Amino acid sequence: MSMLTPPVVKRVPRTTILHGESLGDPYFWLREKENPEVRAYLEAENAYADAVTSDQSGLAASLYDEMLARIQEDDTSAPYRFRGYLHRVRTEKGRQYQIHERRKATGPKGGFETVIDVNALALGKTFMSLGAYLMSDDGKHLAYSTDDTGFRQYRLQVKNLSTGEIWGRTFEKTISVAWAADSRTLFFTEEDHAKRAARLYRVEAWSEKAPDLIFEEPDERFSLEIFRSRSGAILFLVTASHTTAEFHWIDAATPDAPFRMMARRRQDHEYEADHQGDRFLIRTNDRGRNFRLVEAPVSAPSEENWREIVPHRNGVMLEAALAFENTVVLCERSEGLPRFRSVRHDGSVGVEARFDEPTYTAFPQDNREYQTSTFRYSYQSLVTPPSVFDLDLETGRSALIKQTEVKGSFDRGLYVSERISATALDGTMVPISVVRRRDTALDGRAPMYLLGYGSYGYPYPVSFVSQRLSLLDRGFVIALAHIRGGGEIGKPWHDAGRMGTKMNTFTDFIACAEHLIECGYTSSERLVIEGGSAGGLLMGAVTNMRPDLMKAVIAKVPFVDVINSMLDEDLPLTVAEFEEWGNPKILEHYKVMRAYCPYSNLEAKAYPAVLLRNSFNDSQVMYWEAAKYAAKLRTLKTNDTPLLLRTLMGAGHGGASGRYDALRETAADYAFILWQVG
Repeated sequence: MSMLTPPVVKRVPRTTILHGESLGDPYFWLREKENPEVRAYLEAENAYADAVTSDQSGLAASLYDEMLARIQEDDTSAPYRFRGYLHRVRTEKGRQYQIHERRKATGPKGGFETVIDVNALALGKTFMSLGAYLMSDDGKHLAYSTDDTGFRQYRLQVKNLSTGEIWGRTFEKTISVAWAADSRTLFFTEEDHAKRAARLYRVEAWSEKAPDLIFEEPDERFSLEIFRSRSGAILFLVTASHTTAEFHWIDAATPDAPFRMMARRRQDHEYEADHQGDRFLIRTNDRGRNFRLVEAPVSAPSEENWREIVPHRNGVMLEAALAFENTVVLCERSEGLPRFRSVRHDGSVGVEARFDEPTYTAFPQDNREYQTSTFRYSYQSLVTPPSVFDLDLETGRSALIKQTEVKGSFDRGLYVSERISATALDGTMVPISVVRRRDTALDGRAPMYLLGYGSYGYPYPVSFVSQRLSLLDRGFVIALAHIRGGGEIGKPWHDAGRMGTKMNTFTDFIACAEHLIECGYTSSERLVIEGGSAGGLLMGAVTNMRPDLMKAVIAKVPFVDVINSMLDEDLPLTVAEFEEWGNPKILEHYKVMRAYCPYSNLEAKAYPAVLLRNSFNDSQVMYWEAAKYAAKLRTLKTNDTPLLLRTLMGAGHGGASGRYDALRETAADYAFILWQVG
């Protein structure tokens, strides 16, 4: 292995002067995607990674077989009712993708018919992702969109579900889609050069008439979304940035009518609307960051007519309010944990779903019907497989509809999960979710797999991942760091880890790792950390700040070249992201970024082992970020720990699209982890 030589990348001098500082970037040329030298370099890195890890190929294959043996390959989702049909998703052994099916919900019980077989769509392609999947009100047509490169540019098509005929017209670079009530009129949003949903079109399906452009958003911070209310009566058009929203609406039965504004945008006012009878239900942060719930008459929904239903609470985040015919289900987060409770139409308190595990994830699932007495939700934890429940909105009882089967010898009782806290630099208590086998001793000798994200206000999901059993059963402790910048403890938790407070995200993660080591869960020599996308930024920043803290790092599609990317307003997402990261052209913002940007802060010193995973067609974090980072780090690191860059040449931000391909990636990652911790 010591005879292997990593690829050498040419350096092309390039300097940017920003706020009086010279920023050298000799690997800027790697952005030239069509340059054959770029592809050759990435393929050389892949070959080098294969050579370095050749001793682990057998282990990776064994892990793959082990993980696959736990999966029910022939499986069917819990059916849900929508517009007179029962819908479900099915997988077949040996096939990479899902099959979407339906059957009539009433009348003679016939078999399910195939609506879309994604395996058929994927024939001859290395990547396939199904985006929109929307049936018209009469059940005769399906609007669906597909991405076959991984760049998240979706092609919209319409299928006649009676004949199987595909409408000859397609619409490129579409994002959100909605049918009007007439089952003919289709609305869709189209992205601009920066992959922002900037325009809304209306078209009549199976017509030769050109689509009508009916709305365009000029502010590059804002993106459009079109969707239909659960009641079916309203079409909502929302234009929103990371911090500000504005809703427009029309009656779904009059698709030619002009959209009407609900409440005009003002900076930092976020709100969202649902429809119930003669009123709109509006979740708004106008009285506090954790949101409150108000109502307004459909006839006059402007702000002066908003009446409070649920007040703002400092300790409870109102994440969503879902309107059904006779009740509203509130999706809340209290003390970092999700819960559901209902409020009846008359304002009286309804039922509540609470959970008794110390750490878990729960979220709404497939609540398509408006006239219903049940609320469907998904629940899982670090030791409980994904489970689908129906909550009776009258009695409060939850009925288990389906639980994902874990094949083999899985015994939930062999594992224990817990929620502990670390003390951050400023005294803030940072939650950590932990899982291990009951027989794994906490004597500092166990290897640990620590994951984190901490951006955009997204809570890190406390999910059951059957592949992790391959680590747990080998004595690993697995932990999730719920650091600031995420949304675990409401919007203030997000605010405390974005823009000028972003450094908290990284120091929180370090505090979590230190606490786990101090408490005997692991040691620095046996700690592996992982994060993806903005979590890859976390990995890069933490590795620069404390390279002695961990044995190895896995960074997937990592956002590591923060300053250069945020300087380029032609890149997808950049302008919209100013409200998350800041704008480096502003000195105050630049100083914060300069302190943590992983690429800018690489220096000559010893680094832990690093595995970078990348995708050539990624539209969110461009492939060159990890490529530049690897090239620069190779010239600086002073020790001989592995530095591997793996690029999927035919995939996007989420990695491989096929389920078996994705499983092979995980097996290879776990082989790397096991190699590093011995």
